Amino acid sequence: MRLALAQAEQAYQAGEVPVGAVILLNGEPIASGFNQPIGLHDPTAHAEIVALRAAAQRLSNYRLPECELFVTLEPCAMCAMALMHARFKRVVFGATDPKTGVAGSVLDLFGYRELNHHTLIEGGLLGEECGDLLRRFFRERRAQQKALRAAALEAAGAAADGVPLHAAKPGD
Repeated sequence: MRLALAQAEQAYQAGEVPVGAVILLNGEPIASGFNQPIGLHDPTAHAEIVALRAAAQRLSNYRLPECELFVTLEPCAMCAMALMHARFKRVVFGATDPKTGVAGSVLDLFGYRELNHHTLIEGGLLGEECGDLLRRFFRERRAQQKALRAAALEAAGAAADGVPLHAAKPGD
């Protein structure tokens, strides 16, 4: 999970939501990725998908049944289904995601026995550290947005200082 956190830091530095992922095969890292939907202009470029694509290319196979994924945030539905389609053996995540997490927070897609493949899920590994990085990112993002709004209001106020509140009518 420390390797996944290092990937999340790369996302943070790139201005992306700081989520990182690492894929292991027989205990050895074979692929990694971090969130890049903004930079790549690709809504599917979540950390898990970026790492999954790299692992599939490296192994020349779309099925990865002996692989394990370590990711700093609970997977969303898109990522969960991609991991199940690839037949991952195990997924370990750090922080829970109470808004879009589908490994138990909002839904438990991995728990549906009706689905064809069953992936072992473990959550909470370095969860506090993973969550702290996300909270820091969003706290800074909110502060930046607040500063931009304040600057825009200040600029609008300065521009309005020289403008009369009502237009003069002929004969006034």
